[in-house]
Amino acid sequence: MRVFAIILRTRPVCYNKRKKSKERRMVAARLDPIDRMILSELQADGRMTNVELARRVGISAPPCLRRVRTLEEAGLIRGYHAEINARELGFEVQVFVMVGLDSQAETALSAFENRCRAWPLVRECHMLNGEVDFILKCAAPDLSSFQSFLTGELLTAPNVASVKTSLVIRVAKDEPGVPFDVLEERLNKSA
Repeated sequence: MRVFAIILRTRPVCYNKRKKSKERRMVAARLDPIDRMILSELQADGRMTNVELARRVGISAPPCLRRVRTLEEAGLIRGYHAEINARELGFEVQVFVMVGLDSQAETALSAFENRCRAWPLVRECHMLNGEVDFILKCAAPDLSSFQSFLTGELLTAPNVASVKTSLVIRVAKDEPGVPFDVLEERLNKSA
């Protein structure tokens, strides 16, 4: 079982939003193979020591630490987090919730996102393109706790037009981060 996961983002904070997609591709291309190996290794095990990381990527410890710090400063490594076993802590219920809003004006979307950030049972909130506006991943200790949240908070929230829920029966795959093997293949094709 992996103890830590790393959250990655593909563009440094300083980039101009108008040039996003081109610059995202450029960031991946500018990373050398050692940087990509560092990211891949840390994504798999964020608790390893710098000495072990350096050994795995084939460089000495001081330059490895400098590279990790540079990747953190560039925003490619956003944090280090423990991967918690929710069921062992009594959170037996996971639910995906599809939410449709009455208005898709930016102020309405932002207001809903802020509301989601305030709800403890909502662990993830993603705005979507398509039939629904948002998908939420919720974790609750039991079905009645989730139902209380659903009927007392989500369904009564301003601008919420429709809600559909899907209870998770089991998880077949839960792989955080990005597939570095796909990134490597893509970079090799463009080289």
